Amino acid sequence: MSRHRDVRNMDYSDDYDGYDDIYGHSVDDDYYISPSNRQFIYNRDISQRSSEGDIKEEDESEAELSDVDRDKLATCINQITKTLESMNISRNDLVNIIIKSKFDVEKSINTILEDPQYQTGTLEKALPHPQLVPTPHIEQTKVISSTPKTITNITKGFDLPQKDSITPRSQSPASGKVTPVNNQNQMDFADEVKQLKAREHKFDPQFVYKKERGEEKEQLYMVVIGHVDAGKSTLMGRLLCELGQVNQKVMHKYEQESRKLGKQSFMYAWVLDETGEERNRGITMDVGRFQFETKTKAVTLLDAPGHKDFIPNMISGAGQADVAVLVVDATRGEFESGFDHGGQTREHALLVRSLGVSQLAVAINKLDTVSWLKDRFDEIVKKLKAFLKQAGFKESDVTFVPCSGLTGQNLVNEPTEEELLEWYSGPCLLDVIDKFRAPDRPISKPFRLSINDIFKGTGTLFCVSGRIETGTLSIGDKVLICPNREVALVKSLMIEEVSKTVVFAGDQVTVTLSGIEMQNVSVGNILCDPLNPVQVASKFQARIVVFNVTVPITKGFSVVLHHQSLVEPVVVSKLISQLNKNTGELLKKHPRFLGNNTSALIEIQVSRPIALELYSECKELGRIMLRVGGVTIAAGLITQIIL
Repeated sequence: MSRHRDVRNMDYSDDYDGYDDIYGHSVDDDYYISPSNRQFIYNRDISQRSSEGDIKEEDESEAELSDVDRDKLATCINQITKTLESMNISRNDLVNIIIKSKFDVEKSINTILEDPQYQTGTLEKALPHPQLVPTPHIEQTKVISSTPKTITNITKGFDLPQKDSITPRSQSPASGKVTPVNNQNQMDFADEVKQLKAREHKFDPQFVYKKERGEEKEQLYMVVIGHVDAGKSTLMGRLLCELGQVNQKVMHKYEQESRKLGKQSFMYAWVLDETGEERNRGITMDVGRFQFETKTKAVTLLDAPGHKDFIPNMISGAGQADVAVLVVDATRGEFESGFDHGGQTREHALLVRSLGVSQLAVAINKLDTVSWLKDRFDEIVKKLKAFLKQAGFKESDVTFVPCSGLTGQNLVNEPTEEELLEWYSGPCLLDVIDKFRAPDRPISKPFRLSINDIFKGTGTLFCVSGRIETGTLSIGDKVLICPNREVALVKSLMIEEVSKTVVFAGDQVTVTLSGIEMQNVSVGNILCDPLNPVQVASKFQARIVVFNVTVPITKGFSVVLHHQSLVEPVVVSKLISQLNKNTGELLKKHPRFLGNNTSALIEIQVSRPIALELYSECKELGRIMLRVGGVTIAAGLITQIIL
């Protein structure tokens, strides 16, 4: 007997080690526990038809099934049991429904939900013990069913029990009975939804928000926009220096280095333009991020690039912003080149308004180059007022501030230049920023986060960063990543490198995820609440406003869609109707083309499914922009999603 193992006392977790990732590989293929091993092997047939000795009678239709169909039936029963365990339905009825629906879980669930006779009860009593049904390998395709916000799983394949989920058997192997395996690590998506529902009733986002943020200053995300060389980085760099956010030693270093290169005027711009390429070229290429505080606000500064080649980066930055500062160059000729056709002043203002920014401060920079002339200031204000009103800004939400980034006049304190004091008595730029209204945070809506960056975290985990558009998120929450519909677990949350346990709508947050591979997540994906998933579609209708186009928009016109951080090639598949730009009244059905300054309802076809929302349900995810050849030609709102 020495050659035999002590089966009763052996450590099964060690014995099964190495089999976790072999799909369709039975334990008895090439490994034997003892000469009489077959009486100890997990019997798939027994597990499907018995529960601790309680044998169920087979329905006639079930008896006629093949072995393959029996496996399919068992998988379907397991899925439906966990999804609809409160429904009162017998096993025979359930088997018949599954067979009629050709083993389609989604159709079966919809059939049960639509039948009024199946009300509250316990489905598990009429079914085999769910833990004895073969555990599906979690290679899942999540499907949004026709019932509102219902998610089910279609599973394929089978897995052996995982090493850390095997529990000691309470009975002798010789008895031929198998103790159910407690495999919580492979809990399916329906069980996770149940847990989330129970948690949702106990979580009051308004109460938690007041508790977490009640004593803090209001958070404000501010993007700085404007034509290239308008002095955006220099202006904001000087503002940060005046507020004491930059170390004097660092500024001295920047001054010495910029002087050696003959670019001393760039010393303040280098506070925000940190990369060597940005400093060598003298332009901002990516969105810089810095923090400062006013009397009542905690402001996150987003310095957007002004060059037309980096408009996609500017859109990404503006999509995170609550308010904006538009910087224009008062130097004669420079303002005109940035404002007239082809300049970025107009385009940037249109873009931020299309992205939902309604409050704007216009910093008329470099006014010292024209000796602080009031006439020049009034000339620029007159032109911009008319344009910004057409762009959709209310006059009460726009403030004009004369200033100079290089000299620091009228940025943080009242101006000291006598030529400026003669005619200007308004607020400095910092006071204007402080008076911005913090937007309402939709923390009670379902959770949505738009991913704008993905990077490797500590250990084997990875991080995604983005703006929480609606709802709240806590450590330990399950999130659904769309459009792939992959489930992940939130391991940690950070805002500006500070750990948080809960974050809210409006926060720019870094989320560490587990339970999903990094290659399955992309920039532009949406993290959402599994109970209320974001919609996924490849076709939708949008009401757009066309800007200046050199070629009219026609049916079949190819454009580039910008939706939050997502950049995707699309086709205008239909021109449904042309509308009045101001009233929305129907002017013409199925127009042949769309020209400059027109409004229309169109249908857009995407090459692959994307995650999006109706503007009426979620303004933050219901806005789009269309660009062609590096120029923004239209902006619009999603009015209908075609599934």
